[in-house]
Amino acid sequence: MPFVSQTSLQSDYTLFSSNCPIVIDNGGSNFRIGWAGETDPRIIFRNIVQRPRHKATGETVTIVGDHDPALMKYFDCTRSSPRSAFDSNVVYQFEIMEYILDYGFERMGADGSQVDHPVLITECVCNPVQSRSKMAELLFETYGVPSVAFGVDAAFSYKYNQQLGICDKDGLVVCPGFTTTHVIPFVDGEPVYKACCRTNIGGFHVSDYLKQLLSLKYPHHMSRITWEKVEDLKMEHCYIATDYASEARLFQKGGKEAEDKTRCWQLPWVPPPVEGLPSEEEIARKAAIKERQGQRLREMAEAKRSSRINELENELQGLEFLLQQLGNVEEKDIASFLAETGYVSKQEIESSRAKVMQSLRKAKGEPKGEQAETEEKVDPSAAEKYPLINISDNMLTPEQLKEKKKQLFLKTTSEGRQRAKQKRFEEELERERQNQQDEEKRLENPELYLEQLRAKHRELSEKVEQRKRHKTNGNHTNGNHNLSGGVGRGERLNAAQKERMRLLTTAAFDRGKGEDTFGARDEDWQLYKLMSKDNDEDEEGPDAYEAELARISSRLQDIDPNFVSKSELVPFQPVVEVPSFRPLSKEDFQIVFGVERFRCPEILFHPNLVGVDQVGVDEMAGVSIRRLPSRSQGLNERMTNSILLTGGSCLFPGIRERLEAGIRMIRPCGSPIRVVRASDPVLDAWRGAAVYAASLQFPGQTFSKTDYYEKGEDWLRRYTLRYTL
Repeated sequence: MPFVSQTSLQSDYTLFSSNCPIVIDNGGSNFRIGWAGETDPRIIFRNIVQRPRHKATGETVTIVGDHDPALMKYFDCTRSSPRSAFDSNVVYQFEIMEYILDYGFERMGADGSQVDHPVLITECVCNPVQSRSKMAELLFETYGVPSVAFGVDAAFSYKYNQQLGICDKDGLVVCPGFTTTHVIPFVDGEPVYKACCRTNIGGFHVSDYLKQLLSLKYPHHMSRITWEKVEDLKMEHCYIATDYASEARLFQKGGKEAEDKTRCWQLPWVPPPVEGLPSEEEIARKAAIKERQGQRLREMAEAKRSSRINELENELQGLEFLLQQLGNVEEKDIASFLAETGYVSKQEIESSRAKVMQSLRKAKGEPKGEQAETEEKVDPSAAEKYPLINISDNMLTPEQLKEKKKQLFLKTTSEGRQRAKQKRFEEELERERQNQQDEEKRLENPELYLEQLRAKHRELSEKVEQRKRHKTNGNHTNGNHNLSGGVGRGERLNAAQKERMRLLTTAAFDRGKGEDTFGARDEDWQLYKLMSKDNDEDEEGPDAYEAELARISSRLQDIDPNFVSKSELVPFQPVVEVPSFRPLSKEDFQIVFGVERFRCPEILFHPNLVGVDQVGVDEMAGVSIRRLPSRSQGLNERMTNSILLTGGSCLFPGIRERLEAGIRMIRPCGSPIRVVRASDPVLDAWRGAAVYAASLQFPGQTFSKTDYYEKGEDWLRRYTLRYTL
């Protein structure tokens, strides 16, 4: 099955003898493989496997470790996520482990059917025998290695740094790894596994916590917050606070110091194009386009006008021809002729002809002639306009009866419009007259006029308010003393409504006295007009007081700049902020993290921040020291005097000072405490294993395939590598 990766292929595999061991640091994050005795591993890649399908061929491709992001556009990764062979820090997915070992041996140059070199592979502290047995079975049966040795990565790192003089023979190794954190005590150069301690918190949980916080803070940039980018941000910007509470208060208060500790990640952003002033050519081009559009609209309007003129001319010719034929018809045949044409009388035809001629002049844009103006001014009599109104119904045909009803409706509507028009004209004249009088008074004495106008405005305002209160609640109780504050119907009636109620009561009383003679006289029907709601003077619309108040308010607004009408004094209403849409800026593509820098690594010392009910790194050191057997005096002091930090998660700035302060809190006063960091926390485990595998005594610490099959898993359970040779 094909592999895809960026790791280069080694070509010197055949130069090494079969007795040269291969050293593998099988970490939860990275897989490192190389030759014993060398200072650096040959191959390093992420300990993950992904199996996407090729978009074109549909073939499943195995991607091991790091891959080129440019190649991923050819694969469908939606149904395949990166998978690890580890559960916490224990290998349990040996199918994935086989892919990783295949790839590692292939990159080393072992392209044959077997790997003819001893293998030293690292494992976690107190690795379950089932996982160790499966790994041995995989190495022996699949790859045919001659012998295998298992060792703890943290122990190799401690021994390597002991050789460099960084730590002593007695001491503690604190290893914050990818998924777990271990504390292993060393006595006389050998690890004491019975006193070790483990917590299920590591660099993976720090990265995951940081990813969650940034995703919640910037949900619109979740696609940019990838696992790889979060790993880079964690290693570049996160640190361990010496005092977590005081550091959190510092960011809570803000200030220059908190601002200096805040970091910003600028996402890719392209500023929107700035529209500059258009050039002369652009202005000319737009003007030409606008002119063409205008010319097209004018042509369309001219075509529509010509069509309308043709229609009106044809209609006018038809009406003139109809009048000419009507002049040749005898008097007795006029009614039947008009019934065929649809017109009622000759006057109606002439009226239609006049309207068509007027519409035709308007369409042609001709001025009105004197005859037309005279015809407009002279209103024909009602008998000429509505000839069927005064004719009895029994003398009309059904069609003429319908036309008579139509003429009655038109006459009533026309008269109403004329009355309303005349009333508006009179009101306008009255307003102009009053405004003219007010202006004359103002010019005589402006201050006195303004004072009188204000007094009149206050007086009218009080009257209008009083009338409104009278309409709503009434100004007397009518003997209705209810305690609930209710208002009786009699208190809400105005003068017109009370008069209507009186008329109804009187009519009902008169009908009950004797014979009902209502309607015998014409005066009786006047009662309906008096009872009509149309006579309500203040039921609908403003009354005279309100109209005068509106006129005076308008006048005051014109001449008094300090005047504010009551209609403008609206009660306070909460301002609802309408969301405004603005173009995205550079700041919208910035991810700022300040408190997250030390909040995420803090879970190494307080795992309860992410819901893990276990102790932190500093308390783990105290637990391991208490588990040690009392072999000699001063052992505990020697332990705290040589504490080695190793592993990828100990690279956070400030972790050494924080661990030293935490251990000092749980140790007696005056105890010697020295915390040091490994020379290379990431590669020292492999380097220590490479040095160990290059020693002459290493073959005696391995076991062969024969030993595995003869002694079985019980022997593997008791197998322990001796680190002091």
